[in-house]
Amino acid sequence: MQFSEMCTAPPKSIAIVGGGTAGWMTACLLIKAWPTTKIALIESADIGIIGVGEGATPYLKTFFKHLDISESEWMPACDATYKVGINFEGWSGLKDYPSYFHPFFSALDKPIADMFFHNCGLKRRGASAHTLPDDFFIAAELARQKKQPHLHTNATRSLPDGVDYAYHFDSAKLGRFLKSKATAKGLQHVVDNVIDVACHPSGDIDHVVTEKSGPIQADFFIDCTGFRARLIHQTLKCEYVSYADNLLNNAAVAIQTPVQSNTQQEIQTRSVAMNNGWRWQIPLTSRQGNGYVYSNNHISACEAETELREQLDIGDNDDVQVKHLAMRIGRLQTHWHKNCLAVGLSQGFIEPLEATALMLTQLTVDKFINTVNSKNASKAARINEFNQQLNTTFDGVRDYIVAHYQLSKRDDTQYWRDNQFNNAKPSVLTTLQRAWLNGSDIEAVLTSLEPKLVYLRPSWYCIFSGMGIFPNTQGAASNAAPLSHAKHYCDEVVKEWFL
Repeated sequence: MQFSEMCTAPPKSIAIVGGGTAGWMTACLLIKAWPTTKIALIESADIGIIGVGEGATPYLKTFFKHLDISESEWMPACDATYKVGINFEGWSGLKDYPSYFHPFFSALDKPIADMFFHNCGLKRRGASAHTLPDDFFIAAELARQKKQPHLHTNATRSLPDGVDYAYHFDSAKLGRFLKSKATAKGLQHVVDNVIDVACHPSGDIDHVVTEKSGPIQADFFIDCTGFRARLIHQTLKCEYVSYADNLLNNAAVAIQTPVQSNTQQEIQTRSVAMNNGWRWQIPLTSRQGNGYVYSNNHISACEAETELREQLDIGDNDDVQVKHLAMRIGRLQTHWHKNCLAVGLSQGFIEPLEATALMLTQLTVDKFINTVNSKNASKAARINEFNQQLNTTFDGVRDYIVAHYQLSKRDDTQYWRDNQFNNAKPSVLTTLQRAWLNGSDIEAVLTSLEPKLVYLRPSWYCIFSGMGIFPNTQGAASNAAPLSHAKHYCDEVVKEWFL
């Protein structure tokens, strides 16, 4: 009996096809969850790793905590730095809104976050109030002062929790680090090319055929083959749902540059709007990661590289490493089908504007493990719920990413005009934008939409206010929370509690 038919206990054997960060993260989580399961990872020495996704969300902290791996061990090995949020520059197209900060949130923010929400409510109803999110969250103040997001031990008051944070890292080094952890725990590592996939009459995968090692059989297969989706799409023919109508970007160029030795370490990602997309700037201890995510229907790869080089002030310097990438934006309709699960790029990809790729990878594997271990409902019901939950998550991330483009008032290039007037607007964004602008109860709308949302109340307030989505006419407001109170609170908290 095949694993897809029973699904009442962990599989006795698993073959992960494909390495990279997704493959090795999957391996580590499965080894931890099912130590008696025989796990093999097959990766090709001939297929390159994309390896430019070098930012994460705070969810990655739970990954290392679950594996009992300390920051002092993995961060130096992966040139990692801390990340407390993303600074968006030049996105709004309005001169009074040149940039805004999207922070990670914590309990420390509540006193001033409530001021922020209050002021936003006043301003969207036509009253004058200060609403720049940069001034109402501790993470933004830490980013300004370039202070590490760790509490020091000599604070005068006890504090139950600090600020939430994530990381920047060298993705290639992170993959190698996780590989060493997995192989040390007995994982079988096969370096070989998969040349064929053989299926049972039932439709389950029986084995993969490798070039040198021959057939490799398993009860369950995990597809980490990237955009090729060798098992889940090419073999099992699972449907792919494109987001191309919503999100125009489909390519990227990445360039690494040296760290400036005379500057203090940044703890934020910069996202800078460009003529036909946006560029990232990610600080590592060993170098700086840079990239331009763009639409190749609006600019060529050569033109994108030239524009990025100009922004980085490196001209025609041949010493820098340049990588061009094609991106397929969308997701599978079915992530777990028969005895195969897609993880990472093989299951879907949303451009890295909010650095969600590893979060989606980790979430997929965590949910898979929990679904297999669960005894609730039937096998078919559990798998169906698993796939529906992942689709809702992917769509929820898409909705928030789309908001960055369709809320923008930039019209200086055809690219930005095509984004601003794109009729393929997700219904969630339409509903929220209408409620925000017409002065209705945005809290009630957010609550009603919560099952569809990945980004919750603070994030939606930050993007609407940071992009300047307010009525044009504003009168005086006598009850607006003063900016001085927020600034004083941030200064005092950072001074007292952070290194």
